[in-house]
Amino acid sequence: MKYQVQHTQKKFRGRAFDVRQDDVTLPDGKTTRLDIVEHAQAVTILPIDAAGEIWFVRQYRHPASLELLELPAGVLETGEDPQVCAQREIQEEIGMAAGTMRKIGTFFLAPGYSTELMHIFLAKDLFPSTLPHDDDEFLTIERLKPDQVAAMVRDGRIQDAKTLAALYLASIGLPIEG
Repeated sequence: MKYQVQHTQKKFRGRAFDVRQDDVTLPDGKTTRLDIVEHAQAVTILPIDAAGEIWFVRQYRHPASLELLELPAGVLETGEDPQVCAQREIQEEIGMAAGTMRKIGTFFLAPGYSTELMHIFLAKDLFPSTLPHDDDEFLTIERLKPDQVAAMVRDGRIQDAKTLAALYLASIGLPIEG
């Protein structure tokens, strides 16, 4: 027997996500209620310039009550291709575009309760190209050498999960030199 949804009901509609409740029959025949965060797919970009520096944004994240150092990221618009979204997001967030944009992974951000699927891209051959940023984003751009980034990962100064996952995916599959 598989998991079977018996009933689903939208409980909340928000700006960033919706919440639904699913009544699900489990493989053992029992039924449970699951709360599901419905979130659009998103991208995270690992931009590396010709000098080998990695571009980050620092921004305040209200749920964490902290400014976090993160790779540029954003949500896909309806029907948007992930690579197109990645190119748009680095233009909005760091004022650069990529001559080379390569997908290096995909993962669910929190599959226990959320539908959000994250696409990770390595961006190289950067050149200036600015798009207006979102009105509610207040970002500071930081460029760091890979050894600085590694130290910040080790000592916990980088705490954003999508950033950590993107750095890991790049480290196992691709060289990250300029």
